[in-house]
Amino acid sequence: MISRLKIGLGVLLAPFVVSEASAEATARVLSFDSLSGWHTDNHQAALEAYQGTCSRMEDQEWASLCAFAQSNPDAKAFFELFFRPVIIENGTPTLFTGYFEPELNGARFPDSIYRYPLYRKPQEPYINYTRQQIDETGALRGLEIAWVDNPVDVYYLQIQGSGRVNLTDGSSIRLGYGGENGHPNRSIAQTMIDQGIIPRSQASAARIRDWFGRNPGFGQQILWSNPSYVFFRKLSLPSHKGPHGAMSRPLTSMRSLAVDPLYTTLGAPVWIEKSGSPSLQRLMVAQDKGGAIKGAQRADIFFGTGDVAGKIAGQTKDGGRMVVLMPIQLAFAMAPEGAQE
Repeated sequence: MISRLKIGLGVLLAPFVVSEASAEATARVLSFDSLSGWHTDNHQAALEAYQGTCSRMEDQEWASLCAFAQSNPDAKAFFELFFRPVIIENGTPTLFTGYFEPELNGARFPDSIYRYPLYRKPQEPYINYTRQQIDETGALRGLEIAWVDNPVDVYYLQIQGSGRVNLTDGSSIRLGYGGENGHPNRSIAQTMIDQGIIPRSQASAARIRDWFGRNPGFGQQILWSNPSYVFFRKLSLPSHKGPHGAMSRPLTSMRSLAVDPLYTTLGAPVWIEKSGSPSLQRLMVAQDKGGAIKGAQRADIFFGTGDVAGKIAGQTKDGGRMVVLMPIQLAFAMAPEGAQE
């Protein structure tokens, strides 16, 4: 049976606030047997991802479960004993996309090849500069973290929000999101489609990079059509760890999700059933968020680091369903009728 959450999910999914949007969501409590592929997943891998961020969850229900999770219980039994699957919907179709941690080529100092800067967040007088103003005025000179060899890579690094820069001296720098200039984000792919430069069916990151390589002058104008600009900060992370997500903890390849925290509690386990190729049925953890991730059935899958992960992420645009695992009391408070599929 469906329960309409008239009080807003924010009340139940503390610490998020009540909003008009969340008040229109519905919730159903499901059974674990109704989750396709549940019994054959690697629950231990999901538990390890969950352990990495559950300590950041302050609500008492979640904190108690986290304390027990740290004792390394049998993973499948832990989730089945203390959680119930809840499907939350707000009328929009399920959409899974993907993201990854890019690897860029760079240098600590500029030269004829490495001449495109990655900046730290500036002070207040320059924070609202557009992308074009930042490039043309040089107002952020002195805030460069590193220099890379391709302006399109700068743009896509800003879209992903974090990445690695492999330097000419053999070392590398890990970068995380450090803020932005406050201007609206406008897709350069959409701009290129609108101008007839590429057809929608071919608007992939690889195709866009290839076009920029052949049209560097006009390409700069396309980049400037997006006034939004993201700044970075250095991260001290072991090379084998993933980038930090919204919970300030490393993400896990193929186990971390970016979600809309209005509907899905950050840190919660989330079961996904993604159609398409490859199809995925696995338990993941909501450990990140993103500006384009809006809605109860919307998620971005973290595919890992490097070009292979980037290719898969760029091709991911699939339906399916996502089901949040909630502590039992919270689950039945969200759907008080307590009916299961």
